[in-house]
Amino acid sequence: MSVSSITETGQYLTFKLEDEVFALDIGKVREVLDFTLIAKVPQTPDFMLGVLNLRGNVVPVVDMRLKFAMTRTETTVNTCIIIVEIEIDGENTVLGALVDSVQEVMDLEPDQIEPAPRIGTRLNTKFIKGMGKRDNHFIIILDIDKVFSSDELAMARDVGEESAA
Repeated sequence: MSVSSITETGQYLTFKLEDEVFALDIGKVREVLDFTLIAKVPQTPDFMLGVLNLRGNVVPVVDMRLKFAMTRTETTVNTCIIIVEIEIDGENTVLGALVDSVQEVMDLEPDQIEPAPRIGTRLNTKFIKGMGKRDNHFIIILDIDKVFSSDELAMARDVGEESAA
């Protein structure tokens, strides 16, 4: 979905990674959990922390800071796991996204959202839906379905299924 197709007020869950504020479409968010025990799964990429048990279901968890080439998330009282539902090749998958803190659910009007910046052809910004503006600050609105490659998402799904078995 491009910014030009955003014609209605949208609700977004905002969260922080380092000093940056990001947002996810609230429709993709299932719930927000306090930090909990994550079981490490061997031979997975660094950003894939492992899996957690969510009411009997195995959910893969990724460190969003590592995914975005930041330093590893240091666990604090504010550290949260956002449980999101993403689409992989037409199939829905549940994934946990470890973030520094969750901020709020906010409404953004279409005129408060600008297109993602073009930063050259070598940098992939397809996972950025747009840049929200609020109180002279920018909020990076993510398209969570595009943050991970289909190979990474398939690996996350496989990790969850193998851990459940």
